[in-house]
Amino acid sequence: MRTVYFGLFLVALLGPAYGVTQQPVRTAGKDVWLLVDLSRSMDATDVIPSRLQKAKAELTQLISRFQADRIGLLVFAADAYVQCPLTYDQSALRLFISTLQTSLVPVGSTDLVPPLELVLTRLEATKRPLGSAARSTAVVVISDGEDFGENVEPTLRLLARSGVRLYTVGVGTLEGARVPRLTSGGYVRDNKGREAVTRLMPTTLRRLAQQTGGQYFELTDRRNEFPLLVNALNRLEGQAEQVRTVAVADNRYRFPLLLALVLLALDIVITVRVIKP
Repeated sequence: MRTVYFGLFLVALLGPAYGVTQQPVRTAGKDVWLLVDLSRSMDATDVIPSRLQKAKAELTQLISRFQADRIGLLVFAADAYVQCPLTYDQSALRLFISTLQTSLVPVGSTDLVPPLELVLTRLEATKRPLGSAARSTAVVVISDGEDFGENVEPTLRLLARSGVRLYTVGVGTLEGARVPRLTSGGYVRDNKGREAVTRLMPTTLRRLAQQTGGQYFELTDRRNEFPLLVNALNRLEGQAEQVRTVAVADNRYRFPLLLALVLLALDIVITVRVIKP
């Protein structure tokens, strides 16, 4: 009997699960927009296997750390597009990230204004009624920092005024690398016929982060600061948003525990009766 109820105690301690139950979970999350540069320079291989491939691998790890938050995905080069709207569905988001490649957007020079303006448009579209708590919003820009667009300052001021924190990740190296042509082979050439070399431009990305109270991080051949980005996003407090119903494994530890307690009580009664005479 003692062997049986000690075994039952052990089973209860392991927490056997059978079936699933629906439980309400109050989310206190935030919105995180991932803005990924898909200009041709992101195919450079100064970060192995390429700037874009390395960024994709790190982004896949990053999103798994924010299960209570909504995450959206924008891609940009000369223009910007919503690849995945804000969602809790991490499987869908991972799928979208895995399909990212520079051929998804038209060929053009990188412009940081369109993706930031698109974020502002999305914020306006989801603006809450007066008096309701707004969700904290973070924007993460993953780029090599080469910006050939217009003045980004007015857009930055609007973002800062709306309370958005802008975090930037510079991908590449200061030494740079040539830009490969993925379809025809060889390398991209400039207007003078020379092979174009793309380099990490951290100054622009640092300015974006500083003017909105965010931070700048790097992903180079020697340094990976994505864990620091995760910590920074975790420190950004979310607002209580809603009560979500999630499916969780039903822990059935109570049944072996109850049976073990009954056997334990019976053992005590038997032992007392044996000792009493």
